[in-house]
Amino acid sequence: QVYLVESGGGLVQPGGSLRLSCAASGSILRSYSMGWYRQVPGKERVLVAYNTRTGIRNYADFVQGRFTISRDNAKNTVSLQMNSLKPEDTAVYFCEVIDANGMVYWGNGTLVTVSS
Repeated sequence: QVYLVESGGGLVQPGGSLRLSCAASGSILRSYSMGWYRQVPGKERVLVAYNTRTGIRNYADFVQGRFTISRDNAKNTVSLQMNSLKPEDTAVYFCEVIDANGMVYWGNGTLVTVSS
């Protein structure tokens, strides 16, 4: 069994910052890729950013320059620093981990609400 525990969501005003964290535990092999997706009601889940074990980072165009992803390989954790938040960033954010065998795991999601 693999567990992904997300934390850090909440309510923030436009222009503010939040930091999301995700910790992977359980019977997981070395994680190849760790990342974040987001989803709003009625729409598909979309990639926000990912970070591979070798240090490759990729960001969606809509967060370039505002969000930063980082990971700790030893601890199997991934974080997402979100700055200059906009109302359109409001969504449920999901942690995704892909292990060395290609198995994909998802967290339960954490709600981020950007509103004044």
